Amino acid sequence: MESFDVIVIGGGHAGCEAAASSARVGAKTALITNKIDTIGALSCNPAMGGIGKGHLIREIDALDGIIGRVSDLSGIHFQVLNKRKGPAVQGPRAQIDRQLYALNMKEELKKTPGLTIIEGSVDDFILEGKNIIKGVICEDGNRILATQTVLTTGTFLNGVIHCGKKTTPGGRVGEPPSKGISNTLKRFGLTLGRLKTGTPARLFSSSIDYSSLEVQNGDKKPETFSYLSKEIKNKQLPCYITRTTEKTHKIIIENIMQSSIKYGNISGVGPRYCPSIEDKVERFSDKNSHQIFLEPEGLSSELVYPNGISTSLPEDVQDRFLRTIPGLENVK
Repeated sequence: MESFDVIVIGGGHAGCEAAASSARVGAKTALITNKIDTIGALSCNPAMGGIGKGHLIREIDALDGIIGRVSDLSGIHFQVLNKRKGPAVQGPRAQIDRQLYALNMKEELKKTPGLTIIEGSVDDFILEGKNIIKGVICEDGNRILATQTVLTTGTFLNGVIHCGKKTTPGGRVGEPPSKGISNTLKRFGLTLGRLKTGTPARLFSSSIDYSSLEVQNGDKKPETFSYLSKEIKNKQLPCYITRTTEKTHKIIIENIMQSSIKYGNISGVGPRYCPSIEDKVERFSDKNSHQIFLEPEGLSSELVYPNGISTSLPEDVQDRFLRTIPGLENVK
């Protein structure tokens, strides 16, 4: 059995920071992740920062964290939000190249002394007595010892994906959830909950008619997240702005009972600041349109993220309402 000072479970944002900071202070550290290829994978919108979250990245950077530096290496559209207001409410935000971020994050971790990356799925803990964790047991039977174990919960613990009435297990599209460790946590008597989020369809850029859309350029002089970054070197791409229409809202209202939330697959209160398009159409019925930002996913990617139309409606309904939005009439 291998032995470490610290085991970190999960290679998402929190896991990468935890593993790097542990190794940085001299602890022999293991980062265990389902797939090494998906370290630093940006699950939803490939963007960093914004109001509140931009401050958080700066605080992590002040503690010698890595998310700010890796974002600066991978950003393709930088903008400080609320520039017309005071500095307390301004927020640095950047659209990130999905492939570049994952590549740069892996490189950052690989060059961190004292950090070992292990590919595997943690199934259970090695216990001393009833509740002292002395290491982990992976699905393949591999046992790894550690003085301390850090679990980053992310989206994979008993993860479920909803699309209309269709429900499939998954931590991310095409990737299975982590079930074993969830059952172990239940045995400890811990209450498990689930945070819910929504995501929109991804669009092929070549199928979008940008000619009538408002261009949103980034800042002329991009502002870095990290105080250690000297400048932004990547080519910068524009985003575009469009809006939903009354036809969009009509299709959504007519089919709203097919939404996973309305159908009863999902329970709980929706997020306050990033509601689904179904929520927005219902809660703000006085508005005949809602703004959508068309954001590129990378310098070498054909995919565009339509920020503002997260949904859990069935695929055919999504396909229909997308085509009622200016610029997306022939979208794929």
